[in-house]
Amino acid sequence: MIESSFETQSRHYAVVARAIEFIRTNARSQPSLADIADEVHLSEQRLQRLFSAWAGISPKRFLQYLTKEHARQALSQSADILSTALESGLSGPGRLHDLMVSCEAMTPGEIKALGEGVSVGHGVAPTPFGNALIGWTRRGICYLAFCDGEEEARQRELSSQWPRAHLSSNAAEALRLARRIFPVRPEPGKLHLLLRGTNFQVKVWEALIKVGSSQLISYSQLAGIIDSPHAQRAVGSALAANRIGYLIPCHRVIRESGESGVYRWGESRKLAIHAWEAGRHNAM
Repeated sequence: MIESSFETQSRHYAVVARAIEFIRTNARSQPSLADIADEVHLSEQRLQRLFSAWAGISPKRFLQYLTKEHARQALSQSADILSTALESGLSGPGRLHDLMVSCEAMTPGEIKALGEGVSVGHGVAPTPFGNALIGWTRRGICYLAFCDGEEEARQRELSSQWPRAHLSSNAAEALRLARRIFPVRPEPGKLHLLLRGTNFQVKVWEALIKVGSSQLISYSQLAGIIDSPHAQRAVGSALAANRIGYLIPCHRVIRESGESGVYRWGESRKLAIHAWEAGRHNAM
């Protein structure tokens, strides 16, 4: 069976993640391309090709996106751009493609029912950032978590959120959804999310969905968007409670210092998503 470009991206991510971890650990010594290639057991030429195939940009350009200086610059630029876009009612600037994300929140009664009478489909599919478990109902995607070899743990988490629902495995539908969420080429479309959280959490998530691809914002900027400028800690807690990775883009929220900050699915993956999104945006 011939491997698709989508599956190749997912396989290449494992190498990219190791490279990013090495760069983070050795940032002060500014490792060369040869140093990084040696760490991931590839030739410089092979690493160059792999990065270009995965991110659409050269390793040198890719690594520039991982620096705090780039992050701080992105934060300084985002303030005016975000306010203008959001005040006009538009989704944030710089989207990767025409895929629009809409959402609705579950009611307290629905949450209390624990999914009784609901059918939840699920399946593991490759993404540019490793395998992910995706869950959905007829009303939209309700779960997306990167597996990191812990598929059973992710399955248990999904089940615990919907203990009275009927869960059924559907790998083909999971793959179809993954290809829509992470298209190899830009394509129009719309995805619907089903949010489960407190009123405050849903408010944070809905605001974050409006932030455009490749745009980074700080915790304080996000708190300001929801008119709660002193609620940065609560905003952080809402991001930690997110169970729909990537589509609710908590990876785009960083510290004012330019540090990427914590991420439920790993800091190296967060940095990889930053660079991948920036590279694809600038290549358009």
